[in-house]
Amino acid sequence: MPHLHIESFKPLSLPAQCGDVEFLFQADYKDGREGALIATRYKEREFFLVHKKGETKELLKSDKITRPSPNFLIKHALLAYAKCSGSVIIDSNVDNAPENTHLKTHDALKSISFFADNFPRDREVRIEIGFGSARHLLHQAAANPDILFIGLEIHKPSIEQALKQIVIQNLTNVMILDYDARLFLEFVPSNIVGKIYVHFPVPWDKKPHRRVISEAFLKESERVLKIGGTLELRTDSENYYRFALETFSSPAKSRFDVRKNQEIAISSKYEDRWKKMEKNIYDVTFTSEVESPEPDMVGDFSFSSPVVEGSIVDRLSKETYKREWGFIHVERIFTVGENGRMIRLAMGSFDRPESTYVLIENGSVRYFPSLPVRSSANLKAHILLDELLHG
Repeated sequence: MPHLHIESFKPLSLPAQCGDVEFLFQADYKDGREGALIATRYKEREFFLVHKKGETKELLKSDKITRPSPNFLIKHALLAYAKCSGSVIIDSNVDNAPENTHLKTHDALKSISFFADNFPRDREVRIEIGFGSARHLLHQAAANPDILFIGLEIHKPSIEQALKQIVIQNLTNVMILDYDARLFLEFVPSNIVGKIYVHFPVPWDKKPHRRVISEAFLKESERVLKIGGTLELRTDSENYYRFALETFSSPAKSRFDVRKNQEIAISSKYEDRWKKMEKNIYDVTFTSEVESPEPDMVGDFSFSSPVVEGSIVDRLSKETYKREWGFIHVERIFTVGENGRMIRLAMGSFDRPESTYVLIENGSVRYFPSLPVRSSANLKAHILLDELLHG
């Protein structure tokens, strides 16, 4: 992740305009000795930079929750803050290179709100989860120009490399999303997807709850797949293979196929390496045989009253509020100016929680920098938060 080590942190008088970057406000950790978040706006994207204090030097980096893509946005904002504040940079991994020409011309990188608000329905969709080098994703897109391919990945360098290749190859049927695949399927309309590829996911043998494949994921996959559509797991992990067999067998009625050491049209560099090591490659393919209704989600993220007492935030931090559908939990409290507060909130379902920020300033409350993703669990969590804030 891009970062700067500086001699000492020099706060700006906010709001401030530094070239083409805006710095909006500063949110200090409740224990001010830890550091602060700096609300930043650049190229119509809003996110936080993070200041962390240290004994001999101090750190500036991007906040993980609001981190934008591509990395150029973070790098430019970090350098702008250091320059405008007069901070002395000791060391960094941030270069001053201009924005990649390919990344400036593409429109393949989408936000989750794009899919949540208006999911493309004009053609068959195929989804690849964790596309890595994107060799398989791009090969499939080039071979099937009438199908829309959506690639999900959270590794920033892989995303940027894929975007570059999309422009070079002039592919117009690929969309890229930096988002958790376990949450994404909830925003996909029913019976629209032809294939879901999950190729060589992280096995998470010590933390199996973090695996992409689960009973909940299988249920959502079956809903979005059209009749005859497939969910394809390809893995070199025997543990994951056996776990998938058990998971795919869990529904009262299911159809799946198992293959071993089968060749496919295009393989990743990792698969090529594992084949040289003579590792077994397993394929478990689930086929949908049902037509599913559309999910019914009602509600929004508006608060019943814009007025909130800042002192109520301190009371919220003492408890995790659990319900059958999920929970809300205040992870951090920040101070904004003399009387403002901001909380970092974990919310939603137990197996797929989301972290977000809630800003309480001048007596009003709002999510910042963006609303939570419109999932059923998040909508219920918002209703609970609204009740707690307004008593």
